[in-house]
Parts: sequence; structure tokens; C-alpha cells
Amino acid sequence: MAQALLEMRYIDKVFPGVKALSNVNFTLHAGEIHSLMGENGAGKSTLVKVLTGVYQRDGGTIVMNGKLISPKTPKEAQECGISTVYQEVNLCSNLTVAENIFIGREPKKHGFIDWKTINQRSEQLLAKLDVHIDVTKTLDNYSVALQQMIAIARAVDVDAKILILDEPTSSLNEEETKHLFKIMRQLQRQGMGIVFISHFLDQIYEICDHVTVLRNGELVGAYEISKLPRLELIAKMVGKDLSAVKDMDKFAEKSTPSEEVFLDAKDIGAVGKLREVDVTIHKGEVIGFAGLLGSGRTETAELLFGIEQIHKGSIRINGKKINLKNPMDAMKEKIGFCPEDRKRSGIIGDLSVRENIILAMQAKDGIMHHIPYEEQCKIADDCIKLLKIKVSDREQLVKNLSGGNQQKVIIARWLATQPNLLILDEPTRGIDVGTKTEIQKMAISLAKQRGMSVVFISSEMDEMVRTCTKLVVMRDRRKVAELTGEDISSDGVMKAIAGGAA
Repeated sequence: MAQALLEMRYIDKVFPGVKALSNVNFTLHAGEIHSLMGENGAGKSTLVKVLTGVYQRDGGTIVMNGKLISPKTPKEAQECGISTVYQEVNLCSNLTVAENIFIGREPKKHGFIDWKTINQRSEQLLAKLDVHIDVTKTLDNYSVALQQMIAIARAVDVDAKILILDEPTSSLNEEETKHLFKIMRQLQRQGMGIVFISHFLDQIYEICDHVTVLRNGELVGAYEISKLPRLELIAKMVGKDLSAVKDMDKFAEKSTPSEEVFLDAKDIGAVGKLREVDVTIHKGEVIGFAGLLGSGRTETAELLFGIEQIHKGSIRINGKKINLKNPMDAMKEKIGFCPEDRKRSGIIGDLSVRENIILAMQAKDGIMHHIPYEEQCKIADDCIKLLKIKVSDREQLVKNLSGGNQQKVIIARWLATQPNLLILDEPTRGIDVGTKTEIQKMAISLAKQRGMSVVFISSEMDEMVRTCTKLVVMRDRRKVAELTGEDISSDGVMKAIAGGAA
């Protein structure tokens, strides 16, 4: 085999109280698309941050094109030929597309920035990626998918030899994902080595040549993807045998909703956000809002939690007409909401796990009714145990947890308020297979055992079908169908979205 483009050997990384990486090896060849996989907390992000100079390794070596490298900053990593496009695109939204592509390395003419050259070269770079946009407009004019293409264009122009794509498809629709894969194959043919980090198994098997699996900060192994059955891959990720992995998908029966209605929304709508929508939520029911991105799923949830103001229609809770002016009103009605974007709207990274968990409960009680520290600890410990949150202790900063464990902390925050209705918006996005299954089963369990009403919103149709007792299908910001019983199926949802009966 030809000399490897990148060899990471016996990499160690230690944080206070936690050994994040232990003797991890990773090899990448030119012209290869290689997936880095593992459950949340397996060490994927830490390994990437060691490679890109965000973290300094505590042991091991990094060799690129036969030469030892030791990047101490992301800029040094970039100078070595390593570029990263993160899930949350790290560009400047207030600058133009061209400025973002050339930021920090602007060509100059007679001592001044040569804007004509910058704009022309930006257009040429993007054209090679089959992207044709106005590069003089600011970045915030364009979708996440286009922002990722802009970040990739920048990586190509800095002559990157290695491109790291960290959960690049989590916010993309099917067409945008296809376009990204087309670009990845194009770069692969040009000899670039690509590290692709994703939790979507279908995509891993479609685009990748090899996969390296990590678990608990250690190397499980590196495999040729075409020779590794999916169940075996999952088994290696979660550390269980095949029979146990097969059992993961065996769900308990769905909840049986009560005839008693908790929330009844009639013709609710908001100008520019949502047309008239009817939603009836029974006690002990897991109700799903299904539809494509932009269909109105999240907007409906936000109206039910008072984030957005209702301009028409009405909401009744336990038969009483309620005016939800803000989230605090919703919390007083025992409604909890886990938002779609856990980084921006969910966790507070510089607070501990304990502080994040008791946050909603403290806000609900008011600043004058401080929750005693001992009670905070008990609430946090109970939630950590209930949701199996992997932490060194309750005082660990939540920003140092994996994505899946951060998601569990947000769910714990609302469970601590003992809600009657819990809204989960994309609760499994960007997290591993095992944690996804845990969250789905938890939603069913909350409805069955506690009689809680649960709203479940997900872009993954399979988990909606097996988790929900009722599906409200949305298209163009309005409700187009309501499915129950045997009518709940991926096929039924897609027919409704494509133009089924309203």
C-alpha cells in the first residue's frame, strides 16, 4: 500500500479526571473518504481537535506525508494542509462570501486589498463546486448547505490535503446532501483525503471507503466499509454482541393514550410563521409532528411553548382557555421544551451539569425562591441516574460532555420540572445509535408509565413511525394529514407530504 497521507500513532489526551484518548491510531490515505465513528463520548471530536491543534496531545505522534507535524493552533494545522468544516459553520455571517473565503490572506495590489481579484477568484472556486451565487453578498443571505460549500471552497483554495467534515449533513435535506457527496467524490478524485464524521449509517455506507471505530477513548479497529455489515459496525460502536444489538431495535409497545385531552389547539397560526393548525394532544400520548424542513413542525412547537405569539386561534389546557404570551406562561402550565439547536438554545456551556439541570426549575420558582444546594444535588443525581448521563461528576462543565450527553442534560432539565407535556424537537439529531434508541424508548416510557404527553419531532421518519401513537403531517406551514394506528408509516407520511388529503 502507498505511503499514508496521515498517520496518528498512539495518541493520548487527558483532561482532569478523564482520559479522553488512550493509544489511539488513525490512518488516512490520499484519495480516500474515511469515516470516524463511535458513540457520543467515544473520542472522535477530541481526536480531530488534537489533529487540528485545538488540543495538545499528551502522547503519541502525528506524521503527514512522511514528516512529523505538531500543530499547536488551528492556523498551524491549516498551514500543514488540514482544513475542517464543522457542523456549525465557523465563518463570519456579517462578511461577504468572498471575504470569508479569503479572510486573513487577502491578495493586495499597490498596498491595498484587491477586491476585484478576490471576487473573481471566489466565483471561480465556487463554480468548480457547481455553486453559482453572488459572492459580494453577506454570508447570512445563504443557507447552511451553501455556507458549507463556501467553507469547502476556502479549504480547497488554501491547498488543503486533508478535509475534515464534522456532521456536515445534519442540517441538510436530501438534495443538498447529494450535492455535498458529489463534491466530496470530486475532491477524492483530485487526491484529497477526507475524514467524514456522521451518525447517519446510510450515508457512511454510501460515501465512505473505510471506517475507524472508537469506543470510550480507545481504538476498536479500522475496517473496509464494504466488508463490514451494519449490525457488526453498531455492535463494535456500542460494545455489545450482535444479538444484543438486534434487541436494541425491539421496542416495547407504544403507549395507549388516555381519552382525556391535555391540550387542544384550534386554528392556531402566526403571521409569516404558520397557517391555521388544529392539534389535540391526549394525556399519555406520543404525538409526532412530521414533515420536511420548513414545513412548520418547529413553528407549531414554538407556538405551544409561547416562544412565538399566536395571532389567531386558541389553546385550551385541561379544558381551560390559556393565553401563552411567553415560555414562562407555558412552564406554569407544566409544559417543557427541548429545542432543536442544543448548542445555541439549550445548554449553557460554562455552567455545570447540576446547574444546567436545575435551570428551568429555578426559573419557574423565581429568583426569590432559591433551591437549596442539597436539593439541587439530589435532583441532578436522580436525573443523571435516570437518563444514564455519562459524567465524571455533577459539577463537570456541560460543554465538556459529548453531544448525546448534552442532549440528555437538556431533557433532564425539563423532567426536573415534572411537566405534563414535554416537547422534544429533533432530540436525536447528531447523536449515536445507542443514545438515539434510549431517547426514543424514554419518550414511550414517559407516556406509558407517567401518563405524560410527549411531542416528538424528527427528520428521521423511521424513529417517528416506531415511537409515535399519532402523527400530524405538515406541509407548507399547515397541517395536511393526521395518521393513527396502522396508518402510521413512512409511506403514509410521504404520500401526505407529496399531496395527500388534508
